[in-house]
Amino acid sequence: MVDKLSELLAIFRDKMPDFSRNRADGDDIIGDAYEYLMRNFATESGKSKGQFYTPAEVSRIIAKVVGIEHATSNDTTLYDPACGSGSLLIRAAEAAPVDVAIYGQEKEVTTAGLARMNLVLHNRATAEIKGGYSTFSDPQYKNPNDDGALRQFDFAVVNPPFSDKNWTHGLKEYGRFDGYGDCPPQKNGDFAWLLHIIKSLKRNGKAAVILPHGVLFRGNAEATIRQSLIDKGYIKGIIGLPANLFYGTGIPACIIVIDKENADERDGIFMIHASRDFIKDGNKNRLRERDVYKITTVFNQRIELPKYSRFVPNSEIKEKNAYNLNIPRYIDGAAAEDLQSIDGHLNGGIPSEDVESLSRYWETFPNLRGQLFAPFRNGFDSLTVGKEEVRDTIFGDEEFSAYADTVETAFESWKSKVDGKLRAVDSSTKPKLLIAEIAEIMIEAFASVTLVDKYDAYEVLLSYWNEVMSDDVYLLVQDGYKAVRDIEVFTKTSTKKKKDGTEETKTTEIGWDSKLVPKALVIEMFFSAEQKVIKDTDTVIAAAQAELDEMIENAEEDSVINDVLKDNGNLDKAGLKKKLKEKTLDTDDMTVLQKLSDLVVRVDEGTKTLKDLRAALDKKVREQYAKLTDDQCLELLLERKWYSTLVNGIYALYTAVSHRISDRVRELNERYEQTLPALEAEVAQLETKVKSHLERMGFVW
Repeated sequence: MVDKLSELLAIFRDKMPDFSRNRADGDDIIGDAYEYLMRNFATESGKSKGQFYTPAEVSRIIAKVVGIEHATSNDTTLYDPACGSGSLLIRAAEAAPVDVAIYGQEKEVTTAGLARMNLVLHNRATAEIKGGYSTFSDPQYKNPNDDGALRQFDFAVVNPPFSDKNWTHGLKEYGRFDGYGDCPPQKNGDFAWLLHIIKSLKRNGKAAVILPHGVLFRGNAEATIRQSLIDKGYIKGIIGLPANLFYGTGIPACIIVIDKENADERDGIFMIHASRDFIKDGNKNRLRERDVYKITTVFNQRIELPKYSRFVPNSEIKEKNAYNLNIPRYIDGAAAEDLQSIDGHLNGGIPSEDVESLSRYWETFPNLRGQLFAPFRNGFDSLTVGKEEVRDTIFGDEEFSAYADTVETAFESWKSKVDGKLRAVDSSTKPKLLIAEIAEIMIEAFASVTLVDKYDAYEVLLSYWNEVMSDDVYLLVQDGYKAVRDIEVFTKTSTKKKKDGTEETKTTEIGWDSKLVPKALVIEMFFSAEQKVIKDTDTVIAAAQAELDEMIENAEEDSVINDVLKDNGNLDKAGLKKKLKEKTLDTDDMTVLQKLSDLVVRVDEGTKTLKDLRAALDKKVREQYAKLTDDQCLELLLERKWYSTLVNGIYALYTAVSHRISDRVRELNERYEQTLPALEAEVAQLETKVKSHLERMGFVW
């Protein structure tokens, strides 16, 4: 496995001899390429090999919540006793403002090799990774002054094997399990890993551990240990994650944040219920950028959000829940149950309380409710427009139209605050700091906008950053705005054998484009007139071709058109010319064939003209890139590429509001549109008809 990844990296290196220039803000592209390959290997390998890799989004959460960003000394130590590919260590080290000493242990020798290479490629060559040893039978990091005690670290991060059944094989305890009232179960190593981490932390040490959700509520020995941990105050927080995030298992997991500092004064645990926040990605679930940001921000700032997060006092944990930490006991993250009205089904009408449940929309659009609903009877409303007219009614509402201005104003506010920063991108720019700053401004800009979630606006920016914008910024950091003017030529190479037996190699240009700004944007800015001529010409050709196809398609069996068609049904142009020269053709046939010929000429001549127009425009556009001024480069890149794409994404959030309202309104209308008595009457009527038909067919019962 290591060899295959190394061979692939060699290909990257050989194809890009100046790869060392592709660095900014400490990023190492080849290191990221290596991790990309590992992630895809984990995805494809599934349960058999995927356990060595922690999803990048989870690694970033761990790095943000463990507290390593507050490290102040280069003597700070970071530890992972089941380091796998080293991704957790790398992310945590990157979050530290100082260089930290990295230590890792990995039982699998080949996986330890992956970790070493990964760390080296991410400029962490001094990291110490020890492979081939079990953390429980042969821990490699011991107290230098006491071989019978474990070495202790400032920070620890770990994603250990879930529910490890073989953890006791060759076990040497080193006092790891003393003082917790019981030992971890022999056939389940989850708490063994947690207690190992706690033992490996210094007096004020901090850790973040990924474990199955079951550790929060399982009983027997685990309940005893959990009670002791709570009483000692070691658990600072718990983050419940969605199921099916990790390679090799689909069970839900959680992050347990350990903090020994001031543990005896800790009066509760901060909990986050994030199990519903994800998107599907192939056969796995994946956290979005907005999910990562929301989790880390809410946790670090201890923000309490309904159905998502809260600080749970010890009294509630100990006295009301008997030390059970199952998150749903404290945070009801389930969607509200959609109850149906029997009265509504029997007597008609939409329950007024269902209409009122959309109050967050009526508060923003006070007149919209009256445009959509009217009182029907006591406690029930009726829809005043056809269900197919609901969306048009929403878009026609003046307040909803004005709401578009609110969303646009928020975006323009963000744009005005970040525009100078984006225009100032140069070789000193640190892209990671830049995106963090402008993303935070996006959150602030949309914080007061009702109905549009500020985290969704954040996702629009971060998704575009990850897909396109980050590459653009890194290119600007490396090459400046001349990168906008640079074009990339695409070629193909063909080999032809000559008569004398030698081979002739020919390289042909097959296309080109800008590295940063697509040709379409330059055409839009400078050559809209030429593009319109091309579009009009294309329209004329398409119309002629459609008319030609229609004549051939609708030709009768005895039509002369069939005489000029090939066996496959296509027009035989040479045959058409020949047929037109026949002197025996009657007037009607001549007229039909001449019309066919005229259409063929229009298509062929138009196609040639179109080709010439496109070639001429392509030449102009190519020449225009070299003439671009810095201001024009900024206009193309910022206004026409970045801002244009982002504003479309933000506008989609605005239109999504109308979809949410209309979908719910139509759902309620369809639910109560027909009463049960009416449905019964309709069924009875249909039953009578069917019975009558059967009787006429001779079936009587």
